[in-house]
Order: sequence, then C-alpha cells, then structure tokens
Amino acid sequence: MEYTPISPFMRRISHAHLRVVERPEATHSAKPVSKWELLRDLSKAQAAFGISDRDLTVLQGLLSFFPEDTLGGDAEMVVFPSNKAICERLNGMACSTMRRHLARLVTGGLLMRRDSPNGKRYSRRHGAERVTFGFDLSPLHCRAEEIARAAESVREGDEQIRRLRETISLMRRDMAALAAFGKEIHPGHSLWDQLRDTAALTTSSLRRKLPYDELANIRRNLERLLDQARNIIDGTTTEEMITSGARSEQHYHNSNADTVVLEPALEQGGAAGVEPEGVDGVLVAEHSDLVTPPPPKIPLHLVISACSELKTFYPGEIRHWHQLHDAACHVRPAMGISVSAWEEAQRFMGPEQASIVLAAILQRFDSIRSPGGYLRALTTKAAAGEFSCGPMVMALIARRDVA
Repeated sequence: MEYTPISPFMRRISHAHLRVVERPEATHSAKPVSKWELLRDLSKAQAAFGISDRDLTVLQGLLSFFPEDTLGGDAEMVVFPSNKAICERLNGMACSTMRRHLARLVTGGLLMRRDSPNGKRYSRRHGAERVTFGFDLSPLHCRAEEIARAAESVREGDEQIRRLRETISLMRRDMAALAAFGKEIHPGHSLWDQLRDTAALTTSSLRRKLPYDELANIRRNLERLLDQARNIIDGTTTEEMITSGARSEQHYHNSNADTVVLEPALEQGGAAGVEPEGVDGVLVAEHSDLVTPPPPKIPLHLVISACSELKTFYPGEIRHWHQLHDAACHVRPAMGISVSAWEEAQRFMGPEQASIVLAAILQRFDSIRSPGGYLRALTTKAAAGEFSCGPMVMALIARRDVA
C-alpha cells in the first residue's frame, strides 16, 4: 500500500495510519547487503544513476546513521537524524546544499521520505509496534542487484579501456622502431616520417582519458600504418633481417658466459623451488626506479618461426609486437602462469621480450616442470641485467634444424 503523507496540521493520528508508514513487507525476506559495498558499487556506477559525488557524500552520511553493517533482513531501514545532525556528520555542509542533494537522491529512487504529521523525524513505540519517520533506505537495498550489475559493467569497460591503451602503447613502440629501421633500409619513403609523427601524436593522445571508441579508432589507424610499413620491409629485406638479427643475438650470447641457453638447469627442477613472494619482494625493493626496456633487436618473424607452437593456441595473425603480446596474454592462463609472475616479467623484461620468453616456454612446455617458477627465475636474471631472450630463440631454431 502506498503511503500518502498526512498533513502537518493534523496533530492526532490513528494506529492504522502509523502502520501504513512501515516499510513494505517484501523487503523483509530480501538478501542482506553490506551497506558500504553497496555504496562503493554505486560510486562506481554513479553516472548510470544520474548522481554526483556530492550526492554520494550525503548518502554516505545517512548510511553512517544506520547502526547495522548490512541493509535488509529484519532490520528497520529508516534513519531519522535531524538536518543539523546530518550537516555536522558532513563536516559542516550548508543545510540548503544538503537538502538539495537529498532531494536528488529521492528523485533518483535511492531514498524515500517517510514524513511524520508534523514534518519531524523521530522513532516512537506504540505497544509492540515501533514507528519511525525519516529517510527510508529500503529503495537503495531493493536496487542492490541493479547497482551491482551496473558497477560490474563499468569495471569491465574500464578493463577493456586499460587493455586497449596497453595495446596502443605497444603499437606506438612498434611504429617508432619501424620508422627508424625503415629509414635506414629504404630512405626517402614518405611513410617513415608519417610513422614517426603518428607515434608522437599517439603519445600525446595517451596522456588524456579517451573513451573506448576513440581509442579503437586510434588502434585501427595504427594497424593500417603498421601493415603498410611491414609490407614494405618484408618485401625488400626479409633475408637481411634474419641474418643480421641472428648474428647480433649470437654475438650477445657468445659474449655473456653467464647466459644459459633455455636455462636447462631450471627446466626440470630449479624453478620449482623459486618462492614467488621472495622474488617479488626482492625485485620491488631493489628496482623500484626501473625504466621499461627497449624492444628486442631480434626480428619478430624469426621469433614466430622458432616458436611455432604459439600458432596452435592462438588463431590470430602475428605480424607486429603488439600482436605477439596479445597472443602471450591469451595463452598465459592455460600455461598455469600467474598474473603476478606475468606482470613482473613485463616490468623487468619489457612487454615484447616477456612475450618472446612466454612463447619460448610454450615451445618447450613438455620439458619445463614449473613454467611460472621458470618465468620468475628468468625475471630475476633480467632485473639484474643478466638476461637476453636472443639465445633462447636461437637455441630453439638450432634444435628445430637438427630435428
């Protein structure tokens, strides 16, 4: 039954009217919800409900007057603080401002006024019945599932934007590297200056909070330019890139006696004993000022040739470093490698080199006892400046050729 406020001029009220102001019976059996978790979800999805930060501040103040930690169950969900008490709880907010935000919450269907005959807020007991006049929080509780769904939708959107920004950042690095390399092997082509300028503009764009649609347009434009550049480079100097890349990485391998090809000592046992917490603690403590490493010098198609297993698990095309990173992120969960191990590897190796290492581990997956521990061990070496992915790739190629 809908309650119709009684005129404040009426000073006498019957018990029948008093029973009308009680909250609906349907809310008694509803599932209890943490009021602070509900407030956090509403804060995340506030745009979907048309409320502002100041509205949420007033709602938080009202919730603080509710004695229980959860809304629902058998608890009475009406709070009855005076305007003065609310303003004091809100660190001295002006009463007119507070009333305006309260009205927005009521209009938005998150609160309901339970008016007394004289307009005051209070709680009275009439025999076995308790009657309370004030602000009813039951609409907020009734919409808890709706609010939770809206908040989850916002979080999913934020995650999509985060991943898209990460992909665009990798594409920008691809573009800058291809512009420099293309100018060396094919000077005079106007595309290289276009790549360089686009990479600079992309850097500026990533400093702003762009919506998903604008980021998607940037990605499509970068993919088009990267494909043009890769077609030019692949069509003129493929064999030269393979030879120079192999020579460079072999030189690095021969000059670093501490680098073990595919780290055989770790494959069957050593990595299994690595403690993730210990590794993380050391890395964070000793390398808090780390700068992201530059992209690897080894050609990408050489990596794809050496790590052919990746194509079995990832159906997408891999022609650029950001696509290799996307493939690595795709297969990482199936390999049993934790998110923390993967993030640490990207932090200390760089996303491109970490993706190469993951592809190499996948290639030798049957002979590696603990892929996660193996990756953490290599991350520790990378953090100390004692690791390059080149020897791993060259060892896989040599193994393939022997087979």
